[in-house]
Amino acid sequence: MTETTHDLSAIVKANDIRGVAGEQLTAEIARALGAAFADVLAEPELIVAHDMRLSSPELSRAVIEGAVRRGAIVADAGLSSTDQLYCASGLHRAAGLMITASHNPARDNGMKLCLPGARPVGRDSGLEDVRRGAEAYLAAGEIPVRGEGRSERIDTLEDYARTLHGLVDLPAGRRLRVVVDAADAMAGLTAPAVLGPLEQVELIELHFGLDGTFPHHPADPLRPENLRDLQEAVRREGADLGLAFDGDADRCVVLDETGTPVPPSAIGALIASREIARARAAGEECPRVAVNAVASRHVHEVIAAAGGEMLLTPVGHAGIKRIMAEQDAVAGVEHSAHYYFRDFFFADSGMLAALHVLAALAEHDGTASALVAEHSPYAGSGEHNFPVDDAVAATARVRAHAESLPAARIDELDGLSVHHWDEHLAPAERWWLSLRSSQTESLLRLNVEAQERTTMEQVLERIRVLVLGEEDEETGPGPAPEVAPAQLPAGASGADVPGWVRAALRCPDCGGELHDVDAALQCDRCGRVHAVEGGIPVLIAGRAEAPSAD
Repeated sequence: MTETTHDLSAIVKANDIRGVAGEQLTAEIARALGAAFADVLAEPELIVAHDMRLSSPELSRAVIEGAVRRGAIVADAGLSSTDQLYCASGLHRAAGLMITASHNPARDNGMKLCLPGARPVGRDSGLEDVRRGAEAYLAAGEIPVRGEGRSERIDTLEDYARTLHGLVDLPAGRRLRVVVDAADAMAGLTAPAVLGPLEQVELIELHFGLDGTFPHHPADPLRPENLRDLQEAVRREGADLGLAFDGDADRCVVLDETGTPVPPSAIGALIASREIARARAAGEECPRVAVNAVASRHVHEVIAAAGGEMLLTPVGHAGIKRIMAEQDAVAGVEHSAHYYFRDFFFADSGMLAALHVLAALAEHDGTASALVAEHSPYAGSGEHNFPVDDAVAATARVRAHAESLPAARIDELDGLSVHHWDEHLAPAERWWLSLRSSQTESLLRLNVEAQERTTMEQVLERIRVLVLGEEDEETGPGPAPEVAPAQLPAGASGADVPGWVRAALRCPDCGGELHDVDAALQCDRCGRVHAVEGGIPVLIAGRAEAPSAD
């Protein structure tokens, strides 16, 4: 490729485009990307939509201008959730481009692209061609006019709601009180359209005003501090369920009636069992479900018990959608709270996942916590991120350790996975881990799951030592003590969050692991102390200085 001074590689990621709006992603760049996307399309039809971020309308207009200059017939869908755009792409058999940065901070923006039928566009399926084309237009300083492009308005919300209602039936007889936290983002548009008309649902709205400054909290429901408002509302309202959506509403996190977050893998297992049952009732002998490499082992077990077949996939929506389409899988599960559906054009939808959970609860006589209890049988660490100078060397150390374990099985579908979970092993010896390199940062991402929590904690510490290269040269890494003498037992801080959330918490100052102290969490690396208030860890950078050496 010819080198240019307009290198977009920093913002064109493996599965989408993201950068700081007005700096890395300007209107000029958006215009070039829109033109380049139009160039790679076999047919000129394109639907463009955007979220509520302050920069989104300008970027959307620029994309449309660029695409029209290259002859595209653009349907401007305006404000939309990402799954709403996917639905329009599927129904109209047109390509789609969504202006959004999902759960990223307010200053960021980006794009998600799809081909007709909501087929994903990633690095290996056209996104690199779009990047190169946009760089060429930026270097040339102009976008030549081709053909007779034009733009027109389109309303997609009603068709979106009708499509979702046709995919999940909520049984009559039980009315559910449901609090939805839209985080000032796109679920504030879609939840009233989808959940509002349902007689079986009493919708309680929280932060439904569309505001790209995110005045109440960031639109990232995987961070425990962003669930605090929803937890309080669920308890205050005596609700049956809480639902939290991210910025573009394609992810959904579920809270039970006590305000406790449900692990995404548990929701994935519930959805997988429902979709398998539906497909088998329609005559499919062994429906397939795609599952990414870091989802809980329990998801695999549920699929097998339901009469389905699991397809293991790398992390990332472009890959999982491609594999689902190739294998005609009925559903897909990612531990990041993305859920995919064959009948929804193999695309992910947070709102459709929410409807499945509501339907399952309506069919159940008990509480949400009772419904999902059977789907969280193991101890999970959550995702731990370790800054490393040499990811290859760090991974090699972990692999060498795994190869020394006779019962371990290794695969490299997505980074390094080590499975130490044969049936002949004692429960305390059953564990597995996933170690993957970040595609955008100098980080290794580690997930550990075990049948027993003590085992999970020991394996997590052992691998942490290996990754960071802290093992003693003579004795090797060895197992970690269960509780360090200066620490209190897990939960002694008063943090009222589930174990999988607690294990994922990290120091906002240095990224170090946190241990429980009296009414607070303290960083093992920098020593800073972060208070626990009302059961919620208040993780604010620099909240308290490290204690002095004396």
